[in-house]
Amino acid sequence: MKVVITGGTGFIGQRLGLALLQRGKLTAPGGGEAPIDDLVLFDVAAPADAPAWADGRVSLRSGDIADPAVVRALIDRDDIAVFHLASVVSGGGEKDFDLAMRVNLAGGLNVFEACRARGKPGAGLPRVVFASSIAVFGGAAMAPVVGDHAKQTPQTTYGVTKAVCELLVNDYTRKGFFDGRSARLPTVIIRPGKPNAAASSFVSGLFREPLNGETCSIPVSQDTVMPVLGYRSIVGGLIALHEAAGSDLGDDRAVSLPSFTVTVRDMMDALTRVAGDRKLGDIVFEPDPFIQRICDGWPRDASYERATRLGLPRDASLDAIVENYIEDFL
Repeated sequence: MKVVITGGTGFIGQRLGLALLQRGKLTAPGGGEAPIDDLVLFDVAAPADAPAWADGRVSLRSGDIADPAVVRALIDRDDIAVFHLASVVSGGGEKDFDLAMRVNLAGGLNVFEACRARGKPGAGLPRVVFASSIAVFGGAAMAPVVGDHAKQTPQTTYGVTKAVCELLVNDYTRKGFFDGRSARLPTVIIRPGKPNAAASSFVSGLFREPLNGETCSIPVSQDTVMPVLGYRSIVGGLIALHEAAGSDLGDDRAVSLPSFTVTVRDMMDALTRVAGDRKLGDIVFEPDPFIQRICDGWPRDASYERATRLGLPRDASLDAIVENYIEDFL
């Protein structure tokens, strides 16, 4: 079968691609497991060369996800699975409404319509895993702890586009167009490389830069609270959600992935514990009201009973996430 990962050359896209190659197979649209013979990493500007871990099954494709013809050409087999990760991130979406609507909403619709065209009721429907976010929650009435059944009142354009796509995944599934699932992600840590436009980008930087001996600037207060999850569990959760039986998901296909609720101070403490004698770069606080406002509008705590019932993974501890990063990247 073929697997398409949109946003596939990003950090999670590449980690997911590697994990899928190692796994070697997935549940096919017709039921039963099938070997993965074609893995496409699609992105707006894919690099010329495939990642070092790629084998002959992997190809890179570049294009505009807001172009329906590009997406239809990408999703060109009935025996297909799609992991839709491509998105304008939170801070970028808040600064450019039109771009967020074009990529996140129109792009999502293009993916859903292309998958709908491949579905054959009675003969099998492609499984579509959409990467959503806990940014779908927010507003003055937001509960102290948000769960899978909390009302969605997002306070960023990014969160709005994620909430809309969650509802579309539910409805396309209800109509029998495809077999959809939405993975509601907390903040992903620890991303290697350079900071991106996500409002939460500093969370990875808090670990990454000091471990590299570099100074990290934190734009929020030490008391800022954020639900987080390590990248290994994020990838494992995406795959586990793809493999979950539709009957176990019911009519609401959005599942909040497990998370740890921590403060910036908690993260700094974990970094110090795990680093041991390693010399760390400095952490400095340079308040940015724009970033603080976005983070303050996100949930402070989350529950994940459905994910637990489905067997989705969760890291052993915050310290373990830091240890995994050191093992994988340092």
